[in-house]
Amino acid sequence: MKQRLVVALIVSTLALLGSVQYAFGAAVMSIDLGSEWMKVGIVSPGVPMEIALNKESKRKTPVILSFRDGQRLFGEDAATVGLRFPTKSFHYLLDLLGKTVDNPIVKLYQTRFPYYNIEADPERNTVVFKIDDDTKYSVEELIAQILQKARDFAESSTGQPITECVITTPGFFGQAERTALLTAANLANIKVLQLLNDYTAVALNYGIFSRKEINDKAQYFVFYDMGAYHTTASVVSYQLVKDKATRETNPVVQVIGVGYDRTLGGLEMQLRLRDYLGKEFNKMKKTKTDVFTNPRALAKLFKEAGRVKNVLSANTDHFAQIEGLLDEQDFRLQVTREKFEELCKDLFERAVGPLDQALKNSGLNLSVINQVTLFGGSSRVPKVQEALKTFVGKELGKNINTDEAAALGAVYNAADLATGFRVSKFIVKEAVLFPIQVTFEREGNSGNTKVVKRSLFTAFGSYPQKKVITFNKNTEDFAFEVSYAELDHLPSNEVTNIGSLNLLKIKLNDVNSIISAHAGENIEPKGIKAHFVLDDSGLFSLSGIEFVADKNVTEQEEENAFAKLGNTITKLFTSNDEEKKEPDTEEKTPEEGEKAAEDGKKPTEGEAAANATATNETDSTASTEKKPISKIVSIKEPIPYHVDFLYAVHLKGDKYEEARKKVDRLNELERQIVRRESALNALESFVIEANQRLNEEEYASCATSKEIEELRKACADVSDWIYEDGQNADADTYEKKLVELQAISNPIYARHWEHRERSDVVNTFNKMIAHAKTFLTNAKNMTKESNSDKDIFTQVEIETLEKAINDAEQWVASELEAQNKLKRSDAVQMTVKSITDRMALLDREVKYLINKLKIWKPKVKETPKKSKKAANDSETTESETVGAEATVEEPKTVNVEQDVPAAADDQKIDDADKTDEHVEL
Repeated sequence: MKQRLVVALIVSTLALLGSVQYAFGAAVMSIDLGSEWMKVGIVSPGVPMEIALNKESKRKTPVILSFRDGQRLFGEDAATVGLRFPTKSFHYLLDLLGKTVDNPIVKLYQTRFPYYNIEADPERNTVVFKIDDDTKYSVEELIAQILQKARDFAESSTGQPITECVITTPGFFGQAERTALLTAANLANIKVLQLLNDYTAVALNYGIFSRKEINDKAQYFVFYDMGAYHTTASVVSYQLVKDKATRETNPVVQVIGVGYDRTLGGLEMQLRLRDYLGKEFNKMKKTKTDVFTNPRALAKLFKEAGRVKNVLSANTDHFAQIEGLLDEQDFRLQVTREKFEELCKDLFERAVGPLDQALKNSGLNLSVINQVTLFGGSSRVPKVQEALKTFVGKELGKNINTDEAAALGAVYNAADLATGFRVSKFIVKEAVLFPIQVTFEREGNSGNTKVVKRSLFTAFGSYPQKKVITFNKNTEDFAFEVSYAELDHLPSNEVTNIGSLNLLKIKLNDVNSIISAHAGENIEPKGIKAHFVLDDSGLFSLSGIEFVADKNVTEQEEENAFAKLGNTITKLFTSNDEEKKEPDTEEKTPEEGEKAAEDGKKPTEGEAAANATATNETDSTASTEKKPISKIVSIKEPIPYHVDFLYAVHLKGDKYEEARKKVDRLNELERQIVRRESALNALESFVIEANQRLNEEEYASCATSKEIEELRKACADVSDWIYEDGQNADADTYEKKLVELQAISNPIYARHWEHRERSDVVNTFNKMIAHAKTFLTNAKNMTKESNSDKDIFTQVEIETLEKAINDAEQWVASELEAQNKLKRSDAVQMTVKSITDRMALLDREVKYLINKLKIWKPKVKETPKKSKKAANDSETTESETVGAEATVEEPKTVNVEQDVPAAADDQKIDDADKTDEHVEL
């Protein structure tokens, strides 16, 4: 029974290894990248949606990055270093992505954190943090390193490499911010499956766990998110919708209204409390130095303000206290919740603004809203909840995880987008916050040039989506621009925060030559069509520009190769897969006329058969009298164009390669630091463990006095070296020292292992010998001399096995006797390997006989032929004979349970025994 359990354990282990192998490369992750905290969601085969833990085993990590003495630190470690070196510790970076230094958001950041040295990139005019003359980092480079650390957390939790990811982003991020975030992900070698708006991720998470409540009738919810940096409110609808193409009914979550306040959040509350504490400290006159001029003191005040703010959410008062705030002067002050609310009074009045804005943009009122659900850490502030409850007029929803809902919703979306997972379909439709339009110039009838604007993506229209604009009056090279359209639905101060409202300038080339190449009486130009895409990440792009014309051809006329190619391309562009997506919408100018092309009528099957018969009966020249049939062939030819980006310049070309090398160097430096620390820890641990073992009789008895002295001296020398000259040694030196110590200790540890394992191996060998003896006893009854019906083994084979058993018994006894006479510190005579080698010799002899038993078949006795009459006359006699033979005493069979020589052959013996029973019958 024990042996069968061993076999079962091996099989289950192999199965587990197989599943792990399958899981490699299949895991995906999400990164909920907030301004203050970061949460990482993971999904891998066999593991449901989960939050990855950081190295402190916490579920969220501060988004802080610090540099000190050439070492890079993240999270809690970076926050600790930031108190001493605030100018080298960077946080709240997310909202600086894609911003130029003259943007109001950057100016506000500099006001909030005046100790940072911020410069403008000389080529891109974007934000660059300067640490010293030789060290500068762009925002994309810093964000890339944070994303890389997030992936490390995910890979550590899943135990496998991860490359695919969904990243949450604020819904009010425009083209510049989204492009910069994707650039940062590329620098971190992360493949972004999608940029998902944070409120959409929360709504998806809520819908996943409320799927049973969704029906054919639309239900409306509001998700109110007040985080560290900003506040958003989103109105979403849940409804079951039937797909016309697939006829499948799936739940759909659609964003229909959004409101936000870009600068309202917990950070602003914390900063106001920080400034209040700083002013109170200055009033105490403990030092002549202004606390606001000292970066280290300001960082301490900021941290304490955050702690007090959190405590006041549950208490009416609390003491703020900092040891050695400035010039070794301590600070202690009682802060009441009333005072805190007084400091942030105008902020609490702004709290309902995003909610009101979202409802207006959705066209709904509170009477049809099922619930207003809170999300985000700052939504826990009592005054914020009080203001919202007064506005809503009913209880607020608190039934989602305030910290993790976005990360879990995003990782569900990642599993849906990635290969290797099957999830229940949940369709997501985003809403356009910033409408996009095309602007171009056209010469009017009076000869004056007028500016024409055509809307591409309207405010709060759903995306992903494709659009087409047709230019039907242009015959020469021309240019047009793409920009944000009317932004009247946004607060007045928000338009300046967006930055550049112009997005792209596209210039077309070779227009006249392409149009002229397709001129003719039978060709009707359809204009120049520009194809635009707003993908599921909210990124706008121009997918292509082409000249389109209709050519009238007859059936006899041979289509040229280009026309055939155009038809083929047309079919490719109108594949079934694209038909399932949002249909293209073609915007045309008022002057453009539309003409319907009539296709030739196809004959029915009966008409075709009749025509075929008539053709056979008529003269062969009749086919030449067939009337030509005209049809329309579409001609499409790409037009070359050049795109200039008018918003924040992308990090690309040489700049991008330089940034990638910088990030890679930092990653390699960190790997070397981790390797050095691991080597040093391994060396120190070995020294401590070796000294402890030599104090134990179990190990000390396995070494001679000389070996003990040598090992103790080597450990002492290494220990002294570590704390004197070896503090700055590299990883190679530590690893070399460890190898030298192991060379001295290995003989001692090897003897200890031999003495510890020997008894178990000898017991196993003795059991094997006992099983072999039992098998030998039964095998002796299966020879020609003992049983003519079972002539399986020869006498030589029996004697060989008997000799192997005797030799094994004698060897074990003699070796044990010799080994027991030796000291534990002497060289081992009876090693585990020598025992297993002897076991293999005996096992080989037993297996040979077992295999012979397994394939043995009895000889079939020949019966003499008889006539039919004789056969009939002898039926009774034969029956009686068979019955008589059945009463003969059966020969002794093999006892399977006793004959098993080793665990690996358990099943083989069992099968042989079944064959033997069949022979007897």
